[in-house]
Parts: sequence; C-alpha cells; structure tokens
Amino acid sequence: MQMSTQKTFRHGQILRLISDRQIANQEELRRNLAAQKLRVTQATLSRDLQELRLIKTQEGYKTASVLPEETAPLPPLARALGEFLLDIRPAENLLVLKTPPSGAQPLAAAMDGAKFTEIAGTIAGDDTVLIITPSKKARESLQKKIEALVK
Repeated sequence: MQMSTQKTFRHGQILRLISDRQIANQEELRRNLAAQKLRVTQATLSRDLQELRLIKTQEGYKTASVLPEETAPLPPLARALGEFLLDIRPAENLLVLKTPPSGAQPLAAAMDGAKFTEIAGTIAGDDTVLIITPSKKARESLQKKIEALVK
C-alpha cells in the first residue's frame, strides 16, 4: 500500500513540476524531484512518464491527452519519430537513428513498443538509437516502415 501511495505522490509531483516550469529532459526532472527529497532512478522516471502519458516537446514535457490520435496502435511511434528522428543511417543489418540530445531513449522505447518483427534488439544512447535486425533484408523492410511513418 505504501508503494502505491509513494508512486501516486511522485506522479502528482511530476505533474505539478511540468505544469509549473519547462523541464527539458529526464535528468532535469530527476534533479527537481531530488530537490523535493524524492529520489528516483532513471528507469522509474521513464515508467512514470509513460504511465502519466507525458511526451517531450520543444517546450518541455506535456501531457499526451491533448493529442487526439491516442487510439490507433502506432501513434506513440509516429509521434516519437516526428518529435525525435533527425536522420536514418543504414549499415548492413543495422539501422542507426540520430536524435537531438536526450531523444534516443524515448524513441527507442517507442520502437520497442511497436513490436516490429524485424527488430532483434535496440540500444539507445543519448542521441543515437541502434537497431539490430537479423538480416539486411529485415533492415530494409524496417527502414521502409519507419520512413512511411515519417512522411
């Protein structure tokens, strides 16, 4: 019971923080929570952001509920691609997605959430997502799907 109370309180504090000020990234949000004696890991914060349906915009985090397209299966990915994807770089069976700083994690999470059969695994850094596919043919198929979502 205490865990859910702590989580509910933390969620409330996150929502209050993003409504009070522009918060550019998870690290800034984590620091703001730490200043209020709420210590959270990056993984917990990522889960919280997903559960609260917060999206990262150029003006900072916002609630996703203002977006009308929530019911279709791929909008989180289409939105993440539109928000974060700067460049696609193919390399044999690998696909490298370039993002602005702090954009790789949410884009990788959206890619994983889309559950493409072509993806063997994803790795996200700060501004780069590496997608591993089993073959060059699978990478080409995935690349076409991503490019179609961006257009």
